[in-house]
Amino acid sequence: MKKILFAALPVMVIALMALKPIGDPLPLGSPIPSPETKMKDVTGKEVSLNEAKTSKGLLVMFSCNTCPYVIKNQGRAHEVCKYAQDNGLGVVLLNSNEAKRGDDDSYEDMKTYAKEQHYNWYYLVDSKSVLADAFGANRTPECFLFDGTGKLVYHGAIDDNPSDAAAVSRKHLLAAIDEMNAGKEISVKESRSVGCSIKRL
Repeated sequence: MKKILFAALPVMVIALMALKPIGDPLPLGSPIPSPETKMKDVTGKEVSLNEAKTSKGLLVMFSCNTCPYVIKNQGRAHEVCKYAQDNGLGVVLLNSNEAKRGDDDSYEDMKTYAKEQHYNWYYLVDSKSVLADAFGANRTPECFLFDGTGKLVYHGAIDDNPSDAAAVSRKHLLAAIDEMNAGKEISVKESRSVGCSIKRL
């Protein structure tokens, strides 16, 4: 019996590690992590976060092709990404699901998905989840909003009800963009992201 328990122990430890978040998320006020790291866009272009950022700021959203919460929030994600662009911000979606590159989060599937969803912003491959690790990101969707100086001003969910669009009472990310562009203090700086775990190797 003891032999069986000892043999099973490494498997249990690995399973627990897989469930454990990779680390604390990026603190508010932090600069953009790994800003010069080049990542492949669905257009084939290599892009860094510094190149995507504008003088107004940058919205980074960790996303993927298959998470039920990404799919459930797709309309809201599209709305806020377009709103950010219309307000002069750079927009980047990062697919950090490195463990699923041979499956539904492959580069070819990303290209197909971006076309189907009419993405008009960068959708980048976060190879080996390097950016997810740098951000301390653990969910899809999970959002990070940076101001024109490259400082983090909001982190969390798109709104206050990721499970039910009809029950949303506050659109956190849209409000943060408005407040940031107006030079105001962000009234809700953090909220809890709800979604699928990022599939790291």
